[in-house]
Amino acid sequence: MARLRRVLTREGTLVITGGEGGGRWLGGTDRQLRAMMLSPFVGQKLGTFINRENHEDMLVLKELIESGKVRPVIDKTFPLADAPKAIRYLEEGHAQGKVVITV
Repeated sequence: MARLRRVLTREGTLVITGGEGGGRWLGGTDRQLRAMMLSPFVGQKLGTFINRENHEDMLVLKELIESGKVRPVIDKTFPLADAPKAIRYLEEGHAQGKVVITV
């Protein structure tokens, strides 16, 4: 989380949206919990966002993407055979957007 906070302004906001890491006890929510516990003690606002997808929302998102109103930022694409390389790329902190594995 410190690496993420370094790119914020002193009063910036960081919202943790994923459960990366999949910890043994907390199943990947540990980053979200740490953000909530740390937030009162730093100038930056640290929070979380958890959602539940539904079919209608996915259709709206599909329309926004297809119309060009929303465009995902894709850093790099890997073929399925190179999935281990893609994971290493993510773990090493190189990604500046989404990493895609093509099938």
